[in-house]
Amino acid sequence: MPLHSARLYSAELEGIDAKIIEVEADVNVGLHDFSIVGLGDRSLSEAKERVNSALKNCGVKAPNRENRRITINLAPADIKKTGSQYDLAIALGYLMATGQIRIPHPERIIFIGELALDGRLREITGALNISEKAGRSGFSYIFLPRPNAKEASAIKNIKIIPFESLKDVINIFVNQEEPKPYLGIDTMSQESLAPDLSEIKGQENAKRALVIAASGGHNILLSGAPGVGKSFLARAFAGILPRLSVEEAIEVTKIWSAAGLHPDGLMIERPFRAPHHTVSTIALVGGGGDPKPGEISLAHRGVLFLDELPEFQRSTLEALRQPMEAGTISVIRARDRLIFPAKFILASAMNPCPCGYYGDHERECRCTAYEVLRYQKRISGPLLDRIDLQVNIGRVAIQELRAEHKLAGTNIAMRNKITTVRELQKQRFGAIKTNSEMSSRETHEFVKLTPDAETFIDTLESARISPRTYYRLLKVAQTIADVEGNDVVTKEILAEAFSYRIRQE
Repeated sequence: MPLHSARLYSAELEGIDAKIIEVEADVNVGLHDFSIVGLGDRSLSEAKERVNSALKNCGVKAPNRENRRITINLAPADIKKTGSQYDLAIALGYLMATGQIRIPHPERIIFIGELALDGRLREITGALNISEKAGRSGFSYIFLPRPNAKEASAIKNIKIIPFESLKDVINIFVNQEEPKPYLGIDTMSQESLAPDLSEIKGQENAKRALVIAASGGHNILLSGAPGVGKSFLARAFAGILPRLSVEEAIEVTKIWSAAGLHPDGLMIERPFRAPHHTVSTIALVGGGGDPKPGEISLAHRGVLFLDELPEFQRSTLEALRQPMEAGTISVIRARDRLIFPAKFILASAMNPCPCGYYGDHERECRCTAYEVLRYQKRISGPLLDRIDLQVNIGRVAIQELRAEHKLAGTNIAMRNKITTVRELQKQRFGAIKTNSEMSSRETHEFVKLTPDAETFIDTLESARISPRTYYRLLKVAQTIADVEGNDVVTKEILAEAFSYRIRQE
């Protein structure tokens, strides 16, 4: 049996992006040795045992049965290799190098998959990311574990070939069979699990603010006494957001796949993330020794809900400021720099004071003025300045809760309206973009004020608003105009936008 080298292709995840990796196998005479080189981590060094056992249990000659020097090289050597997705390529590379199988046109195929000891193929992380990279790099096929097929098939310019085990892959090449591509997924089968806004009685001002926030992608803060419905409103907020477009869905699914959350196919509903207030800064923004997306990236194109906002660590909240402006988060490592997307809507909720009843008309607040001020100061001015809509929620009367209500403002009706407004913004900017993402130049270009609105702007000089507040005010006003179907921003629209910047505790 001839001894020679073989070259196959696999892939490595760096952040949420994939890189193509060459897997070279060389079999040479000498005492038995099986080594893997190319800057691999511990899971790769352990691949030797998985490959040996999997090959033996598939009925072929395993590397530890041969008195040969076997070298596996993962190139390029300056990229750190992590994970177990190389198992399949290593096993097939060894079989090719020893002449046990022949793979036609290996330069057109990406092989990914972790091997169980009995030869089964286990699910891996980042299948969609690798599939997208393979398609853009000119590969024709990607061989992977069956559980990853649904996710990877969202990319249409590459054929997805799923397998249950290494033996199935070997049989394809031994019998010279034509691989059968996975047929794809139904991306419209997912349903929103968010509660319906019509279930919330009263709170019309808050519902109006949620529609504006959803329409323009604006950050929102709900403040009120315990039990008035702040958290329920925030969770219903996710249900009125439009479904993700195909382009957005691929972006979001790539992030979730890279984080190891294994989405069941292409994500269509916008993500809703609600981390506990004890969350660490790294867990929120991303990073770590092997950098993974944090909660703000998992909320990309969706909602990040922070309940009990003042209870979060000050340093954790301050870490949100840059991503809220830039829409990305940079993770710096010794060898490279990773960029994670983070275009999210911040929905937050808080009590007005430690006891929760400051300003409540029904129950007396037990906090001192100093305690109230200290509690509210846990949220810095620069962070509050980035929250466009700040809404105070009052208590709903028992009579109103008991009254019969028509289900007029259902999530479906609101979602349809908001989808229309988002389409208007897409036409305005020529890209997937919301009013909240306008630059100062675009704000001057697109926001048209009536003369009385211009006069109203002049009266705001005494309010000493910052330039950031000024532009954010205009962006919210433009969103209100879009919701109302107005081509221009009137004084009344501007006054409503300004009212959301005033917190009346």
